[in-house]
Amino acid sequence: MKGFDAPKDSLGDLKAEAAATLIAATSDVALIVDGEGVVRDLALGSEEISLEDCGDWLDKPWLETVTVESREKIEEMLRGALSHERPRWRQVNHPSPDGMDLPILYSAMQVGRKGPIIAIGRDLRTLATLQQRLVDAQQSMEREYARLREAETRYRLLFQIASEAVLIVEAESRKIIEANSAAADVLGKPVKQIVGVTLPNFPDRFDAEGRKGIDAQITALQAAGRADDIEVRSPNGSRAFVVSSTLFRQDNASHCLVRLSSLDGELNDSQSASMESRLIKVLESSPDALVITDPDGRILTANRAFLDLTELAADEQVRNESLDRWLGRPGVDLNVLRSTLREHGSVRLFATTMRGEYGAVAEVEISAVSVLDGDPPCHGFMIRNVGRRLSGNPGRSQQLPRSVEQLTELVGRMSLKDIVRETADVIERLCIETALKLTGNNRASAAEMLRLSRQSFYTKLRRHGLAENSSETKH
Repeated sequence: MKGFDAPKDSLGDLKAEAAATLIAATSDVALIVDGEGVVRDLALGSEEISLEDCGDWLDKPWLETVTVESREKIEEMLRGALSHERPRWRQVNHPSPDGMDLPILYSAMQVGRKGPIIAIGRDLRTLATLQQRLVDAQQSMEREYARLREAETRYRLLFQIASEAVLIVEAESRKIIEANSAAADVLGKPVKQIVGVTLPNFPDRFDAEGRKGIDAQITALQAAGRADDIEVRSPNGSRAFVVSSTLFRQDNASHCLVRLSSLDGELNDSQSASMESRLIKVLESSPDALVITDPDGRILTANRAFLDLTELAADEQVRNESLDRWLGRPGVDLNVLRSTLREHGSVRLFATTMRGEYGAVAEVEISAVSVLDGDPPCHGFMIRNVGRRLSGNPGRSQQLPRSVEQLTELVGRMSLKDIVRETADVIERLCIETALKLTGNNRASAAEMLRLSRQSFYTKLRRHGLAENSSETKH
């Protein structure tokens, strides 16, 4: 801390009024505290602070104007000011009428040896708001990163266990950037030796005409967005492959997903059975619930995660049962899903709930696909429990929805009757809490304020769980 070198010369004979104006102008709140720690005067330099009932602090001990955990800091500042120690900034919290603490950063010093103590305060609410936004943003980013990591893990798992040879190729350079295990078997090289090579440059696997055909296929894909499948052969003609390519964009660059399908049935029955067995194990161990039903919605098979949602122990307990039995709105949700599958073939992120056999309810998102060319035809449902996700704004969990958009988010999760009832209950509880707060928890006065009989008011208190938090009367 550095003071003025010559305050008398630079400031002259500064009057009390001028000093008071200067202190008020340079702080959000300034307190004049006597040697006993009682607030004798105050100045407010902010209109927002003026709305916090700070005038009630006058003629009260400074200690009594702050929250319990801040009182030790006030005592330390008072002792430091009276002993003329170097002033330190300390954050304390004042109770606020709206229920939220008012954070103030104070520095206190005594004027002269026996003069009053001046406490200069700065409002930290803006900083606190920015900090809360930063925390919310960090939590949102963490949730997004977790979602992306889960998606990448699922993609890589499915990519590697796929029985079809798949290559990811950079369209411009034709360089292979990813290949799965099946592609390594088809091309006769380890994955490490495939990645980085230009796609047609496998003379021991494709003949000259086939390499030209692959290059022409990718060129046509870049120009038109689609290309016909082509057939290529090995140099000696002993093996044949069908090459299919699909164009997609990633990181502002065009890439091709190239599939190589062998026409000579090189995979034997044991290899095919092994691939199928591994895929079944992955689906059975998936943390998301997976269900396969017939076109009418009757369950053919389900994995362990689905049994956990339904609170059942064995697959036999759900087999041949309708999926509608556990969905949130019987007779509605499954019909909507089936109708969408018939029309579009797939459903994404359908929001609903799942009911367990013993009363547990979980919020879920359902994605589904229709496989009508299967034997037999079936529907596949992936059900994800989203109830454990962190709320984007936890501080508003008990507040009323503030927009039509927030109310419409409940559509699909609850019936219209339930939405109206829940909204009415929230409004009723908020009105009762506000009346109790305004009357200092006086039930009789609160009932009169709401124009309710005492018996009706007490009934509502018990229904909302507020009876133990309020007193009968205050005299």
